[in-house]
Amino acid sequence: MHSKGNSRGGSNEQLKQNQIRLGCSKGDTRLFRNNTGALLDQNGRLVKFGLAPGSSDLIGWKTIKISSQDVGKEIAQFVAIEVKDRGKATDQQTRFINAVKGAGGIAGIAKSITDALALLGKK
Repeated sequence: MHSKGNSRGGSNEQLKQNQIRLGCSKGDTRLFRNNTGALLDQNGRLVKFGLAPGSSDLIGWKTIKISSQDVGKEIAQFVAIEVKDRGKATDQQTRFINAVKGAGGIAGIAKSITDALALLGKK
């Protein structure tokens, strides 16, 4: 079995996901792979898995400090990073990213670790 990015000239999206996940999961940020899909169980029932239809490849949080009455407390801000090699985000993925951003989270598309670090406000 070959992964994406194999010698056959396939996509290297899996490699990029791993680079971004490992490269950004330091300090105040933690990212996890979010596998989504469906399969049949041993009884032939469809089992869906993953966060939600269109949810991003990498999800997690970035700890931030908040102000006012909670000065000094740290909270986790939801993070969703959709990793793309050559393709574009689907409509469902775009809606998920917009929903996360609309709720105050950090979300976007990354084609490299540089893109992911920029989404996280890191250089």
